Amino acid sequence: MKNTIEEIKKNLDALNSRADNMEERISNLEDGNIELLQAEEEREARLKRNEETLRELSDTIRRCNVRIIGIPEGEEKEKGAENLFKEIMAENCPNLVREMDLQVTEANRSPNFINARRPTPRHIVVKLAKVNDKEKILRTARQKKLTYKGTPIRLSADFSAETLQARREWNDIFKNLKDKNLQPRILYPAKISFKYDGEIKTFPDKQKLRE
Repeated sequence: MKNTIEEIKKNLDALNSRADNMEERISNLEDGNIELLQAEEEREARLKRNEETLRELSDTIRRCNVRIIGIPEGEEKEKGAENLFKEIMAENCPNLVREMDLQVTEANRSPNFINARRPTPRHIVVKLAKVNDKEKILRTARQKKLTYKGTPIRLSADFSAETLQARREWNDIFKNLKDKNLQPRILYPAKISFKYDGEIKTFPDKQKLRE
């Protein structure tokens, strides 16, 4: 009987030891998983910061640019894209042109190649010497219906593809707010702003807007 009890105690001690070892191994695995998750979160945060930095750099390079949308392909060949832009400005915004010393650094189609699958003409990107000139031009353009040879055209700021996509995600909400006469605006890089109960409300993303 005594031997049997001793044997049971030994078996229990062995089982307890194995259980302790297993708990230690599980704890180590959990610690390892936590460290891996933390490392992955840190890596994703670094990638996001790097992507944001690249986007900001790209947008900074483009900060003096204006995009002309809707000019048929080939119109710039005879007179050049720069002169074409100045002609559009003189025709649509003569008062503004007289007020400012309009200086163009360069102007060309973007992208450089023609995509046969794209039915619309490529944009013309105009790089101005002064960012203030760009802001004045865009402010004036928002208040007028611009045309070129009777065809409606648009002027817009030039953003990186990432910023442009982020801004486009507000399109439906922007239209809804505009229909309600809440005076919506898209602020840089991709925040929405509108007037509500006499106050200007600004939201960085849709999640904040829903809250």
